Amino acid sequence: MSEATPLLRMRGIVKQFPGVRALDGVDLEVLPGEVHCLLGQNGAGKSTLIKTLAGAHQPDEGTITLNGADVRLSSPIAAIRLGISTIYQELDLVDGLSVAENVFLGHEPARLGFVGRGRAARATRELLARLGHGEIHPSTEVGRLSPAAKQVVSMARALSHDTRLIIMDEPSAALAHDEVGNLFRIIRELTAQGVAVVYISHRLEEIREIGDRVTVLKDGRTVAVGLPAKQTPTSRVVALMTGREVEYVFPPRRAERVAGAEVLRVERLTVPGVFADVSFSVRAGEIVGLAGLVGSGRSEIIEAVYGARRFSGQVLLEGRPVRGGGTTGTVRLGMGLAPEERKAQALLLDQSVSRNISLASLGRYSRLGWMDRRREAADAREMVRALDIRPADPERPVKTLSGGNQQKAVLARWLLNDRKLLLLDEPTRGVDVGARAELYALVRRLADEGIGVLLVSSEVPEVLGLADRVLVLREGRVIREAGAGELDEHAVLDMIMEGSAL
Repeated sequence: MSEATPLLRMRGIVKQFPGVRALDGVDLEVLPGEVHCLLGQNGAGKSTLIKTLAGAHQPDEGTITLNGADVRLSSPIAAIRLGISTIYQELDLVDGLSVAENVFLGHEPARLGFVGRGRAARATRELLARLGHGEIHPSTEVGRLSPAAKQVVSMARALSHDTRLIIMDEPSAALAHDEVGNLFRIIRELTAQGVAVVYISHRLEEIREIGDRVTVLKDGRTVAVGLPAKQTPTSRVVALMTGREVEYVFPPRRAERVAGAEVLRVERLTVPGVFADVSFSVRAGEIVGLAGLVGSGRSEIIEAVYGARRFSGQVLLEGRPVRGGGTTGTVRLGMGLAPEERKAQALLLDQSVSRNISLASLGRYSRLGWMDRRREAADAREMVRALDIRPADPERPVKTLSGGNQQKAVLARWLLNDRKLLLLDEPTRGVDVGARAELYALVRRLADEGIGVLLVSSEVPEVLGLADRVLVLREGRVIREAGAGELDEHAVLDMIMEGSAL
């Protein structure tokens, strides 16, 4: 097969669900040994397309060609047997099993009816070495591994199937800056061996670094196929994804806005072995950002401020002390948290948008043991309208919403009550560029209305673009505090990587 001959060609793919045409004639073409980036806002059809390619969905119309032959991907097993493996954003590893057991789960090497554990361990060791991670031991329990190591195990599992095409769905979402570099190294080595990669990410800067070509989806349709990743301007990609030019992602700061009285004071906050002697304050109407690598203590600081961790030092919300080891008191004091993992830590996925919004305010709807469902629904409808949650159906299961709208539902939960302080941990993780702009505008609007905001993000441009004041963290300590306008991305990265406060 020549280099220009596609390994995969999808033509006119249509997939319908009751009341929804998720894919409407989508095209995709992937060459052997290339990184083909699949882009689109949440709801554009990316997930449905990759599930179709993975054999989890059957197309209603269209053709799929692999190595020049028409194929029918009737199940995930059929796709795997044809050399197509998928690594989903929510890694489907079994924490209680070993690395080797996860790598060969479902196709364990056997002899005379007995599982060959030694053969599985040896093969796993070879796959990990191929990926440049021979330090991961095949017998280690997967639940003890870091997110980056789990990502490597998922790739080893994909390669255990003689894979020719790997689909990677948001592979960098849970990785630190240096871990993303290692991921890219592995991808380049795989493509050098002829393996093709379909790469999905909301981080557009990654596309330019790792991608060869780009296909863009919008509203279930293909709006661009095979654009050169490194030569296509980001503004052009954003315009294709959103249908409009997004000139300013971050809303302009109101020059006349002056922060009000102090809402939060943190003094010498310490969690041994995690962070030490952290002191700062947040004023009403002010956005304070925490910038640092994964492991710098930024999320743990948020958790301690919220009362979810025991700590030494002092946390005061409007002068009233916050106690570590429990969150009921902080909620009563007027604090709200949008955690890093909204699906696992914040949302009841099978419940309605309405119930997820009212979850922290159930007491206001309870009378003599009875719930005032009418009032609960009315308040939820008002929050859906105020925050422009789409679709505007409070009774819809929250799991059916896009990432951006799920995040709005988490924020709506706290805005039902009079919040003094919002803690936002990775507020735009897994959120597309159009929805990000909406969330940024919403956070800025809340600050303009007098709510204090403490923000954590692994994306330095996000911290600098949204926050008024920034604390730079390294290895559990604050090494610089400055107004956002006094810092730039390169300076912050130098500080968090090298430890010198510039």
